[in-house]
Amino acid sequence: MELTVYGPLRAATGTKRVNVDPDDGTVRGVVEAFVAAYPSAESHLVDEDGALRPSVRVTVDGGRVGLDDDCPPGAAVALFPAMRGG
Repeated sequence: MELTVYGPLRAATGTKRVNVDPDDGTVRGVVEAFVAAYPSAESHLVDEDGALRPSVRVTVDGGRVGLDDDCPPGAAVALFPAMRGG
């Protein structure tokens, strides 16, 4: 599954688009596959309890989704990390 990443996640991947192979068809599966493939990106996505940071946004086919939502094969998935600053 192709995933488009933004912000500091590109430093972890070295590119704007990456392919991941999720274990299941949920958004959670995609995020977990991404973190497994790019461990240095984890701190941008999850807090110390392992929960997705509130400011992280995931979209599937342009719509914002939750971790337990379906993510069909071939969907356009984008991952926006927590942003810092003011």
